[in-house]
Amino acid sequence: MDTVSTVSDHRAPGAAKLWAGHAHGSPEYRRLLAGLFFAGIATFAQLYSPQAALPLIAADLKIGAARASLVVSAATIGLAIGVIPWSVVADRIGRVRAMSIAVVAATACGLLVPFAPSFALLLTGRLLEGAMIGGVPAIAIAYLSEEIDVRHAARAAGTYVAGTSVGGLLGRLVAGPVAELASWRVGVFAVAVLCAVAAAGFIVLVPKPRGFVPRSSREHGDVAGLLARLSVNLRSRRLLAVYAQGFLLMGGFVALYNFLGFRLAAAPFNLPQSVISLLFVAYLAGTWSAARAGALAARLGRRPVLLGAVAAMIAGVLATLSSVLPVVLAGLLVATAGFFAAHAVASGWTGSLATTGRAQASSLYNLFYYAGSSLFGWLGGVFFVGFGWVGTAGMVVVLALAAGSITLLLLPGVRALIMGKKAMAT
Repeated sequence: MDTVSTVSDHRAPGAAKLWAGHAHGSPEYRRLLAGLFFAGIATFAQLYSPQAALPLIAADLKIGAARASLVVSAATIGLAIGVIPWSVVADRIGRVRAMSIAVVAATACGLLVPFAPSFALLLTGRLLEGAMIGGVPAIAIAYLSEEIDVRHAARAAGTYVAGTSVGGLLGRLVAGPVAELASWRVGVFAVAVLCAVAAAGFIVLVPKPRGFVPRSSREHGDVAGLLARLSVNLRSRRLLAVYAQGFLLMGGFVALYNFLGFRLAAAPFNLPQSVISLLFVAYLAGTWSAARAGALAARLGRRPVLLGAVAAMIAGVLATLSSVLPVVLAGLLVATAGFFAAHAVASGWTGSLATTGRAQASSLYNLFYYAGSSLFGWLGGVFFVGFGWVGTAGMVVVLALAAGSITLLLLPGVRALIMGKKAMAT
């Protein structure tokens, strides 16, 4: 079974003996997870809310499907750009303070961006909004690693990812129907109002950090120290393999949701936008699977759970090729459950594998994760325009197969590691 490091590199010497982390089931443990749950809603709801209204955005702005998807990709590019700077800020001022600033700034952007008068300004605003949103995923896993009892770190990471899936679901469920009744701008604005409430919930609930020591108290140069921590993590073959999971699987997942709505709006389905927006209820499968995957990884090890999740995602995507609507919906459920289970395992694994610069290791995972979202979330539209849904689904399957192959080759299980060590000893 996989093990997790007991000492964060941001704790003072001997801090692990003084502060072991909040125990599972304690009031502070529950407040911490509830606070991060609200942070997930405050950020991920607005990050993906335009996705529920992409056909309406395309029609209103008179642009194609691939170009309309840039409204989502611009925000994820901003997030990818923002994660490493936010990790530096968090090292200086603390995890909770940095995340609080991020959720407030992101919400302020979210309230203004929907009313941008031009497409170029809309994309610029979404880029800035994504950069502010990046403060939460850049810091959350490092924060969990420092504040939660190590025995429950994987379970807590799964619960946090489940909260992000609820945020994504709420954003889409609110934006889609409101967009059809009023306009896509009002729909996206309504989600930003919801995010403001969730941001307040995070700030009120999250407990004061106890396992963190500011980076300024340590003997590291500013730029040189940051580059050194990034370099160490980028030289780790196993960390690079985990980063590849986020890059490939997230890219395929976003493409799946970006363009399945376009398919279902056309023949032979001809579904209205209000019904298409209900597709995002499938995110509940991800809410369940993310939390379940964290618990299974703690018992069985991360590698087999990750491989099973990737296989489920592939099977689900293949099912969406059917022309029978119930089969398509069932496939979407399975693919969503598989993706979130894989993401919960991979994101939690990052903190365990990092031997130094844990916040930067987590930020690099998010950098790859959202870079994949930006690239393949747009490229899926190119395949859709050229080859229809078969092209987009085929791209997603290829990405998932690549992720599974990397897991098999570069992330050996515990048994394989033990055998390898014995072979070296002989």
